[in-house]
Amino acid sequence: MEISHLIAFNVTLLAAMASPGPAMLYALRSGLSGGRGRAVATAAGLGVMAAAWTALALLGLGTVFALFPVVYGALKLLGGAYLVWLAWMMWRDARLPVAQADATPLGRAFWGGVLVNAANPKSVLFAASVLIVIFPEDLTLGQKAAIVANHFVVELAAYSAFAAALASPAGRAAYLRCKPVADRVAAGLLVALSQRLILARE
Repeated sequence: MEISHLIAFNVTLLAAMASPGPAMLYALRSGLSGGRGRAVATAAGLGVMAAAWTALALLGLGTVFALFPVVYGALKLLGGAYLVWLAWMMWRDARLPVAQADATPLGRAFWGGVLVNAANPKSVLFAASVLIVIFPEDLTLGQKAAIVANHFVVELAAYSAFAAALASPAGRAAYLRCKPVADRVAAGLLVALSQRLILARE
């Protein structure tokens, strides 16, 4: 493995992260509603689970999903159901003041990030396909560990930056002015994304 392989992996990863999805939506809302501390905690949770999917891809879970599509389908259903539940919580609390609706402890913000990325088993298939295309087949255990650690660092840095940019006083003030509408729009997007996850063939 060469440094060029990691660079190519990171470019592909950042491009995928920039597209709208549950993780991006959750990270941005966390920064808007909870400030920089919760944004970083959420990003850490998202990064841990994303790196875990990559580790599982390196261990061959993508092959298991291909051989046992029922397992993959069940995980997609569970993930979609979690995203719908999360959307319902956003919708329900949309009119609550931030102090009541979003006073989330850092630990809970972290585990929320973990669960959001855990709700998308498609991540392991994405990771598996990217790994096959970019990296050589004869990776050592140390190189695989480096890929997983690199993935975590990229996710943590990117989602923290995205969320912290909107956690500024101006961004937070704008969010508070339109919180009921913004939270319900976010809830609707999460439901749509959950349906796309459940109905996707791959």
